[in-house]
Amino acid sequence: MDTPIATGLALGAAADLLLADPRRAHPVAGFGTVAAALERVVWRDSRAVGSGFAAVLVAATTGLGALVDRGTRHRPFARTLATAAATWAVLGGTSLGRAAGRMQRALDAGDVAAGRAALPALAGRDPSALGVDGLSRATVESVAENTSDAAVAPLFWGAIGGLPGLLGYRAVNTLDAMVGHRSPRYERFGWAAARLDDVANWLPARLTAALTVACAPAAGGSATGALRTWLRDGASHPSPNSGRCEAATAGALGLRLGGRNVYGSRVEVRPTLGSGRPPAPADIGAAVRLSRAVWVTAAALAVAARLTRSRS
Repeated sequence: MDTPIATGLALGAAADLLLADPRRAHPVAGFGTVAAALERVVWRDSRAVGSGFAAVLVAATTGLGALVDRGTRHRPFARTLATAAATWAVLGGTSLGRAAGRMQRALDAGDVAAGRAALPALAGRDPSALGVDGLSRATVESVAENTSDAAVAPLFWGAIGGLPGLLGYRAVNTLDAMVGHRSPRYERFGWAAARLDDVANWLPARLTAALTVACAPAAGGSATGALRTWLRDGASHPSPNSGRCEAATAGALGLRLGGRNVYGSRVEVRPTLGSGRPPAPADIGAAVRLSRAVWVTAAALAVAARLTRSRS
């Protein structure tokens, strides 16, 4: 029976909605500490070594989830609590919205310096030359992309794989954030982590885009605009996944995303997503409301999927 898993997913999502991330001893931070320590020992400028690094960490984390799941299989209350705790730990939807809210408050107050200081919690681009427009765009794009990475994708994998799916996905996504970006150090070593993250997020990103279409009216947006822009512009983004989420959000809110982004010494010119106006600070709030509607709906679907499975 999958009722304990369904209940755990619901409780964990509710905890994230009400409390955001755990404030102390966050398990994902602990995983990151272990991964960083292992990286210092094994790093080589090699795809093979990087692939082994990613495989060991993802397999160990998924295996831990499987062991806990097996150990609680005949103890429904314990299985519910374990699933709830894992769901709460791996979800980041509310923290994402709060980080975006801090950015909006800074920009509404005309405090660009505070906005620049707030950007690293949302995006990896260099904030030093960004003004109100650039910070607004970066925030809306981050909210759109990370609605999938931080919330919809872990719920998707939790619905499919239970506790091992929750922990395994978060391991994959965390490794991508740590070593999956393009730089001289990680171009080869982080290749496997980046590709694994692309695979793990392929379906969740498209589910996020579809839910953005469905939930757009709840945030005062356009479902038609979201669908049209997703289908027209989503594939033009360099990421096989992020572009779908960003394009759907751009269309839903009548915005134009994309453009020049600076990441340290690297400059990327992203294609235009959407045909509306550039984002302004007020659009951050709309993006957060849309994001919340999307991931809460995803949580409801994940719970329903596990309940349906338990009855089959």
